[in-house]
Amino acid sequence: MKYNERIREIREDNSLTQQKVADLLHIGQRTYADYESGKTRIPIDNLLILAKHYNVSLDFISGASNVKKEYPKE
Repeated sequence: MKYNERIREIREDNSLTQQKVADLLHIGQRTYADYESGKTRIPIDNLLILAKHYNVSLDFISGASNVKKEYPKE
């Protein structure tokens, strides 16, 4: 699965709107929509914010793995 499909799937599983996630990332809703559509690549720091927020590993949220592990504890 591609990361843009994964971030959409996780957002929908958590019943969040694109606007809510955009607010979390301090970006516009249109920019976030472009991330989900694959039109624009999401910066790694935003992927990290999402992984921590959803408590999933970066491997899972990026689509590198289909194994849903928790975000590493600090």
